[in-house]
This record gives sequence, structure tokens and C-alpha cells, in this order.
Amino acid sequence: MSLGEPLVELQAAPAGLDVEIRSVALLDPEDPPAARPGALVLAIGARGRAALPAVRVGGRDGAAAVAVKLDVPGQAAALSDAAAEAGVALLSVRRDVRWEQVDALARAALEDAPSGGNGEAGGEGDLFALAQTTAVLTGGIVSIEDTTTRVLAYSRSSDSDEVDDLRRLSILGWQSPEEYLARLREWGVFQRLRASDEVVHIDGDPESGIRRRLAVAIRSGERQLGIIWVQEGSAALAEHADQALLGAARVAALHLVRRRRELSADLTLTRTLAAGLLEGSTGPQPLATHLGLDLARPAAVLGFSYGSGADTASGVSELSRTEVGNLISVHTAARHRSALVTQVDARIYVLLPQLPRSIDVGTLRGWGQEISEAVYRHLGLSLRGSVGCIVPGLGGVPESRREADRILDAMVRVGVDTTVAALPDIQAEVLISELLALLAAHPDLRDPRLTALVSYDSRSQGQLAETVLAYLNAFGDVRAAAAELHVHPNTLRYRIRRAEELTGLDLSRPDQRLLAMLQLRLPAAG
Repeated sequence: MSLGEPLVELQAAPAGLDVEIRSVALLDPEDPPAARPGALVLAIGARGRAALPAVRVGGRDGAAAVAVKLDVPGQAAALSDAAAEAGVALLSVRRDVRWEQVDALARAALEDAPSGGNGEAGGEGDLFALAQTTAVLTGGIVSIEDTTTRVLAYSRSSDSDEVDDLRRLSILGWQSPEEYLARLREWGVFQRLRASDEVVHIDGDPESGIRRRLAVAIRSGERQLGIIWVQEGSAALAEHADQALLGAARVAALHLVRRRRELSADLTLTRTLAAGLLEGSTGPQPLATHLGLDLARPAAVLGFSYGSGADTASGVSELSRTEVGNLISVHTAARHRSALVTQVDARIYVLLPQLPRSIDVGTLRGWGQEISEAVYRHLGLSLRGSVGCIVPGLGGVPESRREADRILDAMVRVGVDTTVAALPDIQAEVLISELLALLAAHPDLRDPRLTALVSYDSRSQGQLAETVLAYLNAFGDVRAAAAELHVHPNTLRYRIRRAEELTGLDLSRPDQRLLAMLQLRLPAAG
């Protein structure tokens, strides 16, 4: 596996350079100090000498390498000595490189690694190996990007002077700089790549320090999957560089098609396992095994449902639902890398496994609020959100989902002004909601006199039941209730007397007032 300049630099390799890396692991200071045999351990959250425990743990547990960031250059010596003593390779990561970038590229290199050299999937190995092979054949410096100009893989360069600023910024930023992309669009480069399978030649720009390049589209049929770029180094490109680049694009296409199919199948399995865990039909172990999750770390569930009116689930198009799901996925992934988004029936759930032990409900409520506001801002749709309880392990996820559902149910039944809530925020409303659900499901628990009052209003288009409820909600304050209904206080007094005469209710009795307040909140059919 090769990440190479300019992302990382090898500081120590006590076991040589042929040590196999079998997995990538993030070691957070909050995590238990442990590593897997053969893992590349990324020591996040610890710079310089603070990363010494990670180096020692990596050696103790048989990790292949530990990657750290240095505060000052002199720290490399102490860490290298510790790595040599522990028998583990040490990589230093540039300070301006994001850990998620190193993680993604390392995992991509591992996923793309050839299995047994049998020549399948094009017979040229992974994307990094393909980039290196293409560099050898063209005599240039190669990078492979997807259609959003995100760098997927790149070749090594033994001479940093050969690498121009554009390549360096593209790899460090994980994407080509916008200023240069605008220039390429102005020159019509992307248009030519979309329209043709031929190699596009791009002249250098000495004033901006950009060297000559070749580019070719990666295609599967009529569909463009990405681009291969070849930068000219200190020597001219090979005579047959165009031909080599065309061949590399065809091999890359086979590889990217296979990767898309595998990712699609993997995503389907992940969503199935996550939905099963949320529903309680599948235990936590299958999902934990599939994604390498820690069963003993805290977890929680955020729930979302569409708002009222045209924004209810039945009024939202399939395309809009997809856009909502994508937006929620992006926002939650920015906050928590292990977040999983799935839809069960008409609700969207965000499963948050492996939460920090210091997380609190307020933080999760803030995440939910950000999501709700973003969906309304970008898509014009209203979302209600709920925060399920934080459970001590993945096995408690169904409990957290049930609590999230209780909150969403209450928001629909009794009406809650808050857009996103946790149970402590609306405890009373949730309990009232559940009492109403009980009354709705069991007509035998209702007072027939109140049922008769609602039926009378329905037949005569009256407002007696509404008036009684407003009166009770106002604690018997006639003027306040009349103002709420926009009627004269005498009109309200008349309606109350009329309701009592028709039904035999006595609203001076506390028990009858309590039952009336509950039952009259049921839908009109109740």
C-alpha cells in the first residue's frame, strides 16, 4: 500500500518495507489502548510525544505501522526510537493533511489490493498500482480522479521537485483547486473529455508553475466514471504516452465498475442490517461484525418525520425523499463518521454507534436541529426530529429507537412547537400522547357523554366540544377562553351551560374535567 509524498513520510521501519498492512484503525485518546495485528494505526488526537502510547500499543499488539502528526521536526527522533524499540513502523503525516483523508485513501488502497495476483478485474491490480504502472509507461506523474475531481489514487514520485503546485495541492486538498478547474473549464478541457475517448493535451503555464499534462476520460459505455491525469516531470513524456494512457483508462474503467457494484451491494447489506437492528428483528452482532463496530461503545438514534400539510410523507416525492436522505447522510457524517442513515416505513433514522463517552443529549439535539434547518433551507421541506436515549452499547439501539418514535408520535398527536426534541424536553406531552393513543384504541375507556357531545357538534355543525376544551385549557378563565375562540364571554358561558345540559356533565367536578380534557383531544371521530 502506498500513500507516499506529499501525505506521509516514513520515519522508521524496524521490520523492513515488506510488512503487510491488513486493515486501518483509528486510535482516539478516548478509546481503550489497543490495536489489531497487521493494522495501520492512525493516532488521531495526539501530536508529537503525546503519540508515544499509541506507538507502544501498536508494537505490543502487532500492528504493522503507526501514523502520527508531529508538532515540531525534532520530535521524530524520540518517536522513531520508540517505534524501533516496539518493532513497529512509524509514519509521520503532514500537519495540514486531514486524518479522514489519510483514512479514506488507506482504506481505498487496501480494498483495491489485488488478491493473489490472478489477473481478475483487469489484471493490473489496484488503482494505486495502476497509477504507478501508468507513470512508468508514460514517464509522467499520474493521478486518478472521479467525476467530481476527487483524487482516488496517485503514483509515487521520487523527486519532489518534479511535482508542480497543482498536483501537490490536489493531493493535499483531496481535490483539484477551484481556480485551476475554472481555467480548465474555460479552455474546454472537461467538455472535450466528456465528448471523446481521445487523450487531451494541456499545455503548461510557466507563470503559474503548472507543467504540461495529458488527460483521458475513464468510461463505461457512454458513462464517464473519472479522469486519469499525467503531469510531465523534469523529463519529457514517453513517445507512446497517449497509447499507454488509453490502455490505463480501459483498465481503470473495469476497476471502477467493479468497485461501484461492490459498494452498492455493501450499502444494501449495511442498510438491511441497520434496519433490522432498529426494528429489533436482528441483533447487534451482525452489523458490528460487518462494519467493525465496538458493541460496548455508547449509541443513540435520531428520528425524523415529515411535517404537516404538503410535507407529510405521502406528499413528498420519491426524488425529494432521496435528496433528504442524502442531505441527512452528509450532515451526520460530518459530525460522526460512523453514522448510518436508513428509512423504515415513513420515518428516517440516523443510527449513531460508537459515540464518545462524553456525548450528551444536548449535543445530539443540536445535530438534529442543524439537519432540520438544512433540509428546510435547501429543499423547502419541514422535518420533525427526535433524539432517542443514549444507550451504553449497540444492543440498546431498539430502546433508543422506541424513545425517538414516542417523541415523534407525540409531536403529531398533541402538537409540539419544538422542531427537534428529546424526551426530557416534552415528557408531559409524550405521556399525554400515549394516554390519547390508549383512549383511541379502547372506546370502552371513554365517557359516553363526551362521545355524545362530539357527535352532536358533528350533526349540528356546533362548537360545544371545542368550547369546553378551550374553557378547561384556560383553567376556567372565561375571558381567556373567549379570546382564544374569538367570541364574547357571554357566548362562551352559554355554550358551557348548553354542553352540561345536553350531556349531564358537571364541570365543577375535577375528575370529569380531567377526563374531558383528555377525551376531547381525540380526533373528531372519537
